[in-house]
Amino acid sequence: MDDDEAIARSLEGDLAAYEVLVARYSALAHRTAYLLGAGDEAEDVVQEAFVKAYRHLPGFRRQAPFRPWLLRIVANETHNLTRSRGRRSDLVLRLGTTADARVPDDPSDVAVAGDRRTRLLAAVRALPERERQAVVCRYFLQLTEAETAQVLDWPVGTVKSSTHRGLARLREEVGGELA
Repeated sequence: MDDDEAIARSLEGDLAAYEVLVARYSALAHRTAYLLGAGDEAEDVVQEAFVKAYRHLPGFRRQAPFRPWLLRIVANETHNLTRSRGRRSDLVLRLGTTADARVPDDPSDVAVAGDRRTRLLAAVRALPERERQAVVCRYFLQLTEAETAQVLDWPVGTVKSSTHRGLARLREEVGGELA
C-alpha cells in the first residue's frame, strides 16, 4: 500500500492503514527528533507527532508528499520540547541506517573510524542551531533542499545559506582531520 492509499483509507477510518504509515515512518521520525535535539525524549515527541498528524490528516494536501509533512510536525514538536525545557539538550545521533555497512578488519581502523565520527558529531553539535538543523536535515536525514525547507518551515534560500555556513564551519573545524 503506498502513502496515498494509506492516507485515503485512514481518512475513511481505517486505523490499520494509518498503522502502515506509522510503521513506514517511525524510524525516520525518531531519528529526526533525536537529530533535531529531542535527545532521550524523542520517543515522546514522535508519539505526539503521529497523534497530531492523524488528527490533522483531513487538512493534508493529497498531492503533496507525506514524509516532509510528517517530519515538519516532528520538527515542530521537537522545537516545542526544547523551548519548553528552556535549554538545549545534547544531540544524540542514531546513524544505524546511514552508517557505512563495511566493517573494518583491523581493530585500529575501527578505533580511528570511531574517533573520527566522535569528532565530527561533536563539531555538528557545536554548530549554531539553525546551521545544525540544516546540516542534519540535508546530510544525516538525506532530505532535499525543498524537503528541508518544508520540514524546518524556512524559505529554500535560508536552507541553502544555513547549510553552506554550517558546512564551512565543519570544514574549518574538522576538514583536514576527516578528509
